[in-house]
Amino acid sequence: MNKTTAFLLLFSSFIGFSQTQKDSIKTTKLDEVIISNKVPTNLTLLPNQVKVITEKQIDFQNFQSTAEVLSNSGSLFVQKSQQGGGSPVIRGFEASRVLLLVDGVRMNNLIFRAGHLQNVITVDESMLDNVGIFYGPTSTLFGSDALGGTVAMTTKKAKFLNEAKNKFSGNVNTRYSSANEEKSIAFNINYAAENFASLTSLSFNDFGDLKMGKRKNHNGDFFGERPFYVATINGVDQLLVNDDKYVQKNSAYKQYNFLQKFAYKAESGFEHGLNLQFSTTTDIPRYDRLTETNSSTGLTHAEWYYGPQQRILGVYSVARQKAILDSDLKVNIAFQNAKESRHNRRFGNYVLQNREESVNMYSVSVDLKKKFLKGELFYGFESYYEKLNSSAYSNNINTGVRSAINTRYPNGDNTMFRNDLYVSYDEKISEKTLWNVGARVGYTTLKSTIDDDTFFPLPFSNISQGNFTYSGTLGIIHNTSENFAIKANLSSGFRVPNIDDLAKIFESVQGIIIVPNENIKPEKTLTADFGIVIQSNSKKIKFENTYFYTRLYDAIVTDEFIYNGQTVIDYDETSSQVFANQNKGKAFITGLSTSFTAEILSNLNFSANFNYNLGRVVENGEQSPLDHISPYFGKIGFMYSKSWLNLEAYLLYNGKKPSKDYSTSGEDNQQYAPIGGMPAWETYNFKSGFEVYKGATLFAGIENILDTQYRVFASGINAPGRNFYGGLKYAF
Repeated sequence: MNKTTAFLLLFSSFIGFSQTQKDSIKTTKLDEVIISNKVPTNLTLLPNQVKVITEKQIDFQNFQSTAEVLSNSGSLFVQKSQQGGGSPVIRGFEASRVLLLVDGVRMNNLIFRAGHLQNVITVDESMLDNVGIFYGPTSTLFGSDALGGTVAMTTKKAKFLNEAKNKFSGNVNTRYSSANEEKSIAFNINYAAENFASLTSLSFNDFGDLKMGKRKNHNGDFFGERPFYVATINGVDQLLVNDDKYVQKNSAYKQYNFLQKFAYKAESGFEHGLNLQFSTTTDIPRYDRLTETNSSTGLTHAEWYYGPQQRILGVYSVARQKAILDSDLKVNIAFQNAKESRHNRRFGNYVLQNREESVNMYSVSVDLKKKFLKGELFYGFESYYEKLNSSAYSNNINTGVRSAINTRYPNGDNTMFRNDLYVSYDEKISEKTLWNVGARVGYTTLKSTIDDDTFFPLPFSNISQGNFTYSGTLGIIHNTSENFAIKANLSSGFRVPNIDDLAKIFESVQGIIIVPNENIKPEKTLTADFGIVIQSNSKKIKFENTYFYTRLYDAIVTDEFIYNGQTVIDYDETSSQVFANQNKGKAFITGLSTSFTAEILSNLNFSANFNYNLGRVVENGEQSPLDHISPYFGKIGFMYSKSWLNLEAYLLYNGKKPSKDYSTSGEDNQQYAPIGGMPAWETYNFKSGFEVYKGATLFAGIENILDTQYRVFASGINAPGRNFYGGLKYAF
């Protein structure tokens, strides 16, 4: 690291930063981005912390997936167990404690786990209009699971003739990346008439085996090379030498995505919409499991992969201004289907275990907003009904013989039914002060039956829960002057236990088995935020800092458990220690997120950020590390923008995660880290985009310029090494 960069990193760590770059590339303002019907159009009026990644930023950055878009923003942390994945972490909350929305519809379902999730990649980045990141408990706005925050993904809209340049418009975007020999193409076409519009989007991604960095990280030793891999030749597992130990053999996959939108304006004033989405992949190897070693065979697993990760979404919407009680109305009626599966067998064992899950989700949401008194009122209703089918079987890969095995979830009827009412009100009480208040109440039921417990006898045959839920928020923004403002927000959140929490049987890591516990209850949080904003009169220099403290009550923690009087049981031919999800008293998370932006010249901007979290479980007066708490991280960069040219040079960095700060639950994946914990790291990156002729833009860049070898905390695969990428986008 040179002296200049070292100084910038030290400076950013001292004063703190949180914005990745200018909130858009030159021409797009934050208040022009609409990401939810439940919040003001101008997001700067919200007292809580919000970050928006715009379409122009996504296009320019040219990342390979939505997970990469999030992780390279410097605004949140993303964990990876394999190349085909990415699990967002907001303020120390991950997976089922972070709410994912696509076009206002919940992606979280009754099998979202507390560990690491890969669902965000099923929303292709080339189809996104924007991504909104809401920090802290947002259950009042969006419902259960929004403990750490909400990632609201909005796809491109079908544009009418008054919004589009031509009757037919669209673009073709191609990209090649060297680190994994990625070959991607995306195609969009919009048909526009006065009262009718259609948008069709298709994309394809081919990701080869991912190549890690070759250069030693100066913060640690060489780590994560792939010297051997398993191949099955003529029906026999063999341990083979990898020709290039820096290529992470068996990490490749492909993905296919489709989006179709129709919009129609009726003479009555109603606007009707139909939103159809489909995403699927090839098999995705679970890379971390494929690298687990065994003293007798070299590697533990011959096969471990996720089957095609499929997502289907269909939404019918109707909207009208001043429709009911002088309120603007939007109704969404949606259907989703999510399919996932796990397939694994150990080295030398030719019986492949297959566990398949299929979730159907039906939902209705009614959102209304109106001018009320001196402010704006948002209110509405949401209902989600979810149904799970869990099945399993084994098959001998040589003989084809099939047998029944135990399912991951109960093999009977599994349903979850959520019904919520919410209200939120924003009012500007003076020229300098704005306040916000909101509340949500609801009732959620969960029912699960076990038809057959032959493989793992259980002390119960059904589970039934009913939980009354509630949350609230109160916030204020006060501008003491043109140069200084303070923000304060107090909000609560909740997460209702789902099937994954209560009833799964799961081998978290080899030697640890998680068993059902029907006695857990909802998690609840209370968070206080305090923020300051300092800016120059010209607004060319801006400093923001947000401190938060979250208290987590009835935290669901995976810990040691006594099951039928036993602490150790045999599972899948392995003697395993018993763990279970439990409400383990209280926990807290505190931290800060700070940012600094400055317009150095008319076309040159500097931005930097710093994020830090600390989390602990508190039990019987003793504190222990909470899982999913990332080390400090951030981004420092310069952005040069003109009408035909964009250039960006930036540094991404992460601090060290020492062993003493790893959770004992196993969720932090310490077994995939070097001895002593995950070392700190930083990467240097350069990106460019320039218009070569009208409508055609050429993108090119280098990521991880120094080819540093590193791995992100809690991840099971090394990050890409030096990556040259190039792409051409043609808009018509």
